[in-house]
Amino acid sequence: MIPPARAELERELLAWMREEPERHDEARFERLALALFAFQLEQNEAYGRFCAARGKTPATVRSWREIPAVPTGAFKELPLRCFPAERTVKTFRTSGTALARRGELHLDTLALYEASLVPSFEAGVLPDFVAGERLPCLVLAPSPEEAPDSSLSHMFGVMLGRRGGAGSGWFVRGGRLEVDALLAALERAQASTKLLLCGTAFAFVHLLEALERRGSRLALPPGARVMETGGFKGRSRALAREDLRAWIGERLGVPAERVVNQYGMTELGSQFYDSVLREPGARRRKLAPPWTRVVAVDPETGRPRAPGQAGALNVVDLANTGSVLAIATADLGVLEPDGGFEVLGREAGAEARGCSLAADEMLRAHA
Repeated sequence: MIPPARAELERELLAWMREEPERHDEARFERLALALFAFQLEQNEAYGRFCAARGKTPATVRSWREIPAVPTGAFKELPLRCFPAERTVKTFRTSGTALARRGELHLDTLALYEASLVPSFEAGVLPDFVAGERLPCLVLAPSPEEAPDSSLSHMFGVMLGRRGGAGSGWFVRGGRLEVDALLAALERAQASTKLLLCGTAFAFVHLLEALERRGSRLALPPGARVMETGGFKGRSRALAREDLRAWIGERLGVPAERVVNQYGMTELGSQFYDSVLREPGARRRKLAPPWTRVVAVDPETGRPRAPGQAGALNVVDLANTGSVLAIATADLGVLEPDGGFEVLGREAGAEARGCSLAADEMLRAHA
């Protein structure tokens, strides 16, 4: 059974996530963040030790900005959950090889996770569509049945169930992009008026390379849009985001202003999307859902950087009720005055340093 304090927090958060239009509310965020911090210190022993090492308690933390952020690497070292292991209903794991240690996010309910992802996806990717309108959704990722521990596949599965129309399908099976089947589906889609093509950046590279080898160019419909996510860490080929957008335009006929990048990670319950479809003509940046806050901090001191100054990105995500609400992402970025942000890349060595320190502090009581 979920403790009453957390259940009340989740009821209020669910109501917030379902509000239309979405509404940013600093006072509400502050109150819920501090209440969730107090709950997690009491229920998450490892996080409690981490905060104690910094002298951070509900009595000393007066603002969400003071809540200690846990490095993502700590999720590889020990379970960071606020509930007994036997209540776990879903475990999402970070990408990696069978031999590599992978980070894990344990969930005892999917209600808040899914309530958070739906409005962000629809606002970032489908803002010009009628609510509930269905369209062909072609997914360049494995299905949730094939990859049950992938948070990305779960997200695509939820959205396919809500918005997927005739012709929708999955085009990565057995770890391989089914190029011929995908190209046939894209050929058929050229006769449509709307289309959503979504998947990992690396899967798009495979598709674009296949088109290039065949000397093919497609002209996807004017209502088509592309959502791509993820980077090229550990891959043989790297590609700047603007180059990927240009390549998509060249081979698929989808202009850059209809190519949306998603920023997210397994350890977070919320995701962030480019502004291009939501705010046509404005400068491209990531927009934050109202129940999240993103800050850029000095990588060495942890002190906040001013808008426009590069720093390490920390995220406070109220959707993380059952784990840890404040995450140090090890990504570098620049914060905008309105709370939007731009991701610049990875901070070299940050995860290794932060993970080692966090694990030492969290495990100290067991030494």
